[in-house]
Amino acid sequence: MSETSPDDADPLADEDLYRVLDADGRPLPDATVPDLSDEEFRAIYRDLVTTRRFDERAVSLQRQGRIGTYAPCAGQEGSAVGSTHALAADDLISYQYREHGAVVVRDLLAEYLPYWMGHESGTEAIADGNVFPLNIGIAAHLPHAVGAGWAFDHRDEDRVVACHFGDGATSEGDFHEAMNFAGVFDTPTLFCCHNNGWAISIPESRQTATDTFAQKATAYGFDGVRVDGMDPLASYAVTREAAERARATGGGDGDGSGRGEPGGDAPRPTLIEFVEYRFGAHTTADDPSAYRDPGDVDPWRALDPVDRMETFLRETGRIDDAGVAAAREEADEVVAAAIDFAESVDAGPSDMFDHAYADLPPEVRRQRDELLAAVEEHGEEAFLREE
Repeated sequence: MSETSPDDADPLADEDLYRVLDADGRPLPDATVPDLSDEEFRAIYRDLVTTRRFDERAVSLQRQGRIGTYAPCAGQEGSAVGSTHALAADDLISYQYREHGAVVVRDLLAEYLPYWMGHESGTEAIADGNVFPLNIGIAAHLPHAVGAGWAFDHRDEDRVVACHFGDGATSEGDFHEAMNFAGVFDTPTLFCCHNNGWAISIPESRQTATDTFAQKATAYGFDGVRVDGMDPLASYAVTREAAERARATGGGDGDGSGRGEPGGDAPRPTLIEFVEYRFGAHTTADDPSAYRDPGDVDPWRALDPVDRMETFLRETGRIDDAGVAAAREEADEVVAAAIDFAESVDAGPSDMFDHAYADLPPEVRRQRDELLAAVEEHGEEAFLREE
């Protein structure tokens, strides 16, 4: 573990957590930089830049009425991008709603964006890329993620599940049930807790009486680790180590028999607390100035994951001005293409009734038939909003 040196400008300077890069993006003296190729380092940077650009455009689209309520991720790209790069392509990601970087890494942005425009095809598409569809109910997806990992174990599949959730989810019963099950049955699960300081408007201090969220893992018999979630390389390293621990072969048969001594080769879950900060609102329906001082964000902006990764690449000779410009241009093109694709999706009026029920209740069937009859009589144009 690399401990930071005190620095008044660094809000994480006095925290005991894992870091590779300092606040300026330079490797800490005692840090171990992940053993990646130059191209892999640049790929992480490109995905960070693309995620940030997507976030900017998505907020703008929502303000224009072109997408629905959206959950911004600015400030939290490092944990989503870094952790996803640390996984294998067939590892499953159980998504909350802010880890857009995971979708960028899996190259599913165009297919995904329709979700925010109200089309369920977006969640179907990311499922094809081993990303569980978005979960809006807080912590409700955690037991399902553990169940998926348990199934992988029973089928002897070399796959892990990275389950993302916010610190507010730790106050839900689903969190504790999932953690307990994972600890008892040795499921290959990475519990990725994003501690961004706020559960909507509830601060961390009112969410738990424990010193950290990571220490909650102790009650369930496995390790918890805290990491600088705004450090993409630290996020990568911690996730990679946790994934390797979850894949370990040491007698685990999904029945709890894999538990062994620390440092052994038994497969074990891990709780990762990504300590970070969201620069903007919880969603575009939220006004953060109602519950936090805008000046509180400024110190965290000094830890911007995109800037830190860029500094690291520049100072290690892996990128120059031309490379940075190319990454930004590519990000613009990828995001623009995703928007064009998403806006080309043409849903039919009956689509909203297709997947809510296996058999439509009589009242809902009546509403569907009434709507379709009106469309047939007046034409779809009569129901379209003029832009």
